[in-house]
Amino acid sequence: MNKAVTDGLVLMPPPFSGGLGVWSSGDGTPGSPSYDGASNAAFVPADQDFGGCLELLKTQSTQKLRWTGQTPILPGCYLQVRARVKAMSGNLPAVRIAAWAGDAGGSAVSGIPLTGPSVTLASYGAVVTVSAIVGTGSRQGVDMPWGTGPAYGHFGLDLTGPTGGVVRIDDIEIEDVTAFFHRKMMDWEDVRDWGARGDGVADDRAAFMAANAAAAAVGRTVLVSAGTYHLGDNVTFDVPVRFEGTVTMAADRRLQLTRNFDLPSYARAFGDELAGFRKALQALFNFTDHVTLDLRGRRIELDAPIDVRAAVGSPSGFQIRRTLANGQFNVQAGAGWDTETWTRQANYAAANPTRLTGVSNVAAIPVGAIVQGNGVGREVYVTEKNEGAGTLTLSQPLYGAAGTQVYTFRRFKYVLDFSGFSVLDRFEIVNVEFNCAGEASGVMLAPQGENARFADCVFNKPKDRAVTSIGLACQNLMVDRCQFLSNEMAMRAQDRTSIALNVNANDAKIRDNRVQMFAHFAVCNGSGHMFLGNHFFAGDTETNGVRQAGLVLGQTNVKTTINGNYIDNCFIEWTNEFSAEPDFAEPQFSFGGLTITGNIFTVRNVAPWFRWIVIKPHGSGHYIQGLNISGNVFRTVNATIDRVDHVDTSFATLDFGRTRNLVVEGNAFNGISQIIQNPVTIRHNQNTAAATWTVNTAGFLPFGAWARRVQALVFDGPVRDAGSTVLSTRPYTQAEAGAGRDRIEIVWPADARGTVDATIRADNPL
Repeated sequence: MNKAVTDGLVLMPPPFSGGLGVWSSGDGTPGSPSYDGASNAAFVPADQDFGGCLELLKTQSTQKLRWTGQTPILPGCYLQVRARVKAMSGNLPAVRIAAWAGDAGGSAVSGIPLTGPSVTLASYGAVVTVSAIVGTGSRQGVDMPWGTGPAYGHFGLDLTGPTGGVVRIDDIEIEDVTAFFHRKMMDWEDVRDWGARGDGVADDRAAFMAANAAAAAVGRTVLVSAGTYHLGDNVTFDVPVRFEGTVTMAADRRLQLTRNFDLPSYARAFGDELAGFRKALQALFNFTDHVTLDLRGRRIELDAPIDVRAAVGSPSGFQIRRTLANGQFNVQAGAGWDTETWTRQANYAAANPTRLTGVSNVAAIPVGAIVQGNGVGREVYVTEKNEGAGTLTLSQPLYGAAGTQVYTFRRFKYVLDFSGFSVLDRFEIVNVEFNCAGEASGVMLAPQGENARFADCVFNKPKDRAVTSIGLACQNLMVDRCQFLSNEMAMRAQDRTSIALNVNANDAKIRDNRVQMFAHFAVCNGSGHMFLGNHFFAGDTETNGVRQAGLVLGQTNVKTTINGNYIDNCFIEWTNEFSAEPDFAEPQFSFGGLTITGNIFTVRNVAPWFRWIVIKPHGSGHYIQGLNISGNVFRTVNATIDRVDHVDTSFATLDFGRTRNLVVEGNAFNGISQIIQNPVTIRHNQNTAAATWTVNTAGFLPFGAWARRVQALVFDGPVRDAGSTVLSTRPYTQAEAGAGRDRIEIVWPADARGTVDATIRADNPL
């Protein structure tokens, strides 16, 4: 820092050649005597050592020489006053720098040192330099520490000692020497001090690198002072950096701030939150020293999606853990969020279950477009395209689309779109709000990957989707403690179309989330999922209202647990809509591997036909082969429903003759006309003696299943014949009796009457 240069301060007194009228023999204050015309002072124009100089005869014990100009004193600024002096004849005096200090009102400031070190002239003709440093701070090397009281000073020198000597004095110099103390006062290296121009044109990279090296060598920081600095290549800082100015660089060049890697630093560096975020993302993916990009609670305004792959420019695959944390994306309305739609005729064959062929102008269909058409399940997306072959690869098979038809492709727009990566593993988003404002969707995952994680995030009013998997990047997906707030809350439940998330792969962990009024909370293919502790609800204010599925399971053997959730005004729908050949065929598994335990189910203002657990086979021959519904609470409000379970036969029904490993027990039913159990124990009173007792399960068995097996008969009291004689004979049982096969028969050798508790099962254990 040099105030004479940076702020244009006038520090240097005029030369003696300009006249002695501005040089005082007093304090230099207005009215003090000057040397102009004095008998003991004269200007010497051609001294062999000094050139022009002042010759002065010492006539007083302290002979003063002061410039009448006011030299400003600024906080943090240090001045050096210097003069060269030589004795010519007579007595040899001592010399020192001296001054008068004045405050802002022009009054003298007392109690501060006004003179510097004294030097005695020892011989004639020898040039001696005297100097002193004055400044506001009391620092080592400061001869006259003045504090903040003085606003200016009149500077010069004193001749002390015996009178009668003649001395010559070179022009007095005053200069800013704050830089002497710079390295202790200011612990940074300014890039301008290392040659940076800051004009936005010249390549300042070399200066940035030099400043970084100098700062790193001694543990300081770097200051990018005011200006616009163009960087022609990658720059990595190994020390903290403070930006007063901004930088520009090509899209494929990186700025890597290793010691303050956060959004505020990048926003200051590039002069904009969004531009800074893009560059910070680029560094996150391209520099191994960074693991987490901390947004530091900052909000990023967006009027168009962020194509993450395009922003980072990294290799198409990335499989190292990275985290984005602590901030908000705030969507602004704009055409950049408009959904794009295409229609194309295409061919589909079950033998090639994830491929559409014969697609015209396939180049126009983007990866990530949702596919809609006859026989297409929910949440089927384009994961890849082959322009030369005219084919599209799909995220899921189609259950009923064999042949040729016209498909609709719709591309939603996402705040963060990762679809440009071929594979992305272990990317985490933590404590980030996606304020979608009904304009945008939230996050689209890459086509491939695993271990993506969302924790403590908020998805506020996504237009179409909150989190979308277009392929298998949802393998081991973890979604924990997030909030999903619909943009469709004011709509009737049946009119909503937005979906919080979907899963195509296996082993998702969806835990402790709150999901409010979407069409669906989750549409999931794959298996090995855990839905734990979530609250998802989707009601409205209509009387006898219609409800949609909160959770959709899209394959038969799901190996999934649904435990401890609050399932509110929606239901669980279990389908096989992601099968190209939905009819059951050995050796595949049918509907099984599902555990529904310890949940709270509630609903209000619905018609009696509402159901909480619905199985919807899309092909024939399917059956239940492993389902546990236990320890749940079912409760209605302002409604009474017939039962909690249902088989949707829109495509096919279940084969109840093959049901096995079905457990329904320990549930609580409130406001439900017909409870369900398996096994169920029915008390049958046979008051009239008959050889055959028919025991009706009367709707107790789940899903309208058959009474396939009698597990136990316990008689309450003796069995008697028509004449009241106690019988000692034993009956046998016949299952699947009656037109609906929902009854059993207890067959006796002769007519009998009595009371029996019959435990009946809808399944076989094997």
